[in-house]
Amino acid sequence: MSTPHHPRDKKDRSVRARKHDRYKAKGKLREPSVCRECRAVYHKGRWVWGPVPSDSHEVMCPACERIRDRAPSGVLLLTGEFVTKHRDEVLGLAHNEEARLKAEHPLARIIKIEDQTEAPGGVVITTTDPHLARRIGEALHHAHRGTFACRYEENEDLLRANWEC
Repeated sequence: MSTPHHPRDKKDRSVRARKHDRYKAKGKLREPSVCRECRAVYHKGRWVWGPVPSDSHEVMCPACERIRDRAPSGVLLLTGEFVTKHRDEVLGLAHNEEARLKAEHPLARIIKIEDQTEAPGGVVITTTDPHLARRIGEALHHAHRGTFACRYEENEDLLRANWEC
């Protein structure tokens, strides 16, 4: 005979203690503000590309802070024979996906592209935005198949993705 389960017996997955992302603004910034590095403009509560108002307050946007600190929000590992043989094509697709997303979302950028030492021929792409890492992986999967998987590391506030082909 089974015992009835009380709703509190199950782990409540909707309430998760998440690590605070120190790169997210704690409140609204003074408007208008402009990033002193990339010149993105903080307007109506979000970062956009556009003309810089003459009365702008200079700050550093979260993406430029992440780039400066080398603190990615997304990590995409690319491995496999296809990556080794078609490296330029694969990286070209990654840069095109970055350009598409960055045009609308200034905080979505590639931080660094480097060779993976543990996987010969592998490449690691770090990004300022977890959605960019996922979108690059999905675009590669759509274009060339292979295997794509991603997981969110809550204790690190980081998306880890892998594409192998």
